[in-house]
Amino acid sequence: MAGIDGSIIYIESLMRRMTPARFPETLAFLMRRRALSRLGGIGALAFSQKIHARKMTHPHQRIICVGGALTEIVFELGAQSFLVGVDSTSTFPKEALGIAQVGYARSLSPEGILALAPTQLIVTEEAGPAGVLRQVSEAGVPVEVLDSAYRYEGLIRRVARMGRLLGHETEAVRLTERLNREWGQIVVSDHARTLKRPSVLFLFAHSASRLMVAGARTGAQSMIEYAGALNAMSGFDGYKTLTPEALVSARPDILLLTEQGYCALGDEATVLNLPGMRQTPAGKAARITMMDASLLLGFGPRLPVAVQRLQSQFIGATAQ
Repeated sequence: MAGIDGSIIYIESLMRRMTPARFPETLAFLMRRRALSRLGGIGALAFSQKIHARKMTHPHQRIICVGGALTEIVFELGAQSFLVGVDSTSTFPKEALGIAQVGYARSLSPEGILALAPTQLIVTEEAGPAGVLRQVSEAGVPVEVLDSAYRYEGLIRRVARMGRLLGHETEAVRLTERLNREWGQIVVSDHARTLKRPSVLFLFAHSASRLMVAGARTGAQSMIEYAGALNAMSGFDGYKTLTPEALVSARPDILLLTEQGYCALGDEATVLNLPGMRQTPAGKAARITMMDASLLLGFGPRLPVAVQRLQSQFIGATAQ
């Protein structure tokens, strides 16, 4: 810390000799320095790396994306060379796995972010904790928070915003046009039209002892409805703990999980033996569907593909 304090004293001495025209610029520099000094040695190192990176790469951007869908958009826009960091949900495309990770979106740390010397942090509103985002901002790194908006319209807004942030507006327009074409081609098949809309329960599972179900205003409900089905759970927003009584009362025709959640539970037998499951139409007929979490719930550029695939799975399950 002695080195940091010494640097601050030196900068303050410079400020006393600074002309009024340069004072605001130097004051901003000092404020960023002090904010980083509160984070300790790693913060100071990040500040030093940040200044060096700006000298070496300007106007090249150093972006950290928190949110798998945002990372996918960056790749679709051809701006992946800007990425210096991503979060653990950024698993697609496979090239994203080779980028430095800053941890899980909801449990970020300022040290992990600042050590990568970013020029901008782009997150969804689900990222946090809020205090970490505030620390990063106080350290001089612009933080852009994008609305999650689990609807197709929300995806289009995110594409446009990312295009502006990255200076890839033309590419964003092209991507939007392509997505609109793909979205317009999604139609309910003739076979699906002859069937009763199935009732689907989305089970979010970390383990057999931590089971949550999706209600209204969730990405899971939007996906279920886009694929031509109905959410088996109603009367609440967000996610809540699943009870055997609620499961039996919901009487889902199909059970939907992420592939990761299914693996966390173990196998089909484990899922079907969950309390109350075999008393439901889905459990009796073993109608279980699953999809990769980033594809199912990401609401990124693969959204049209995800909806079509989910629709096919629902049709296949109800045809059994």
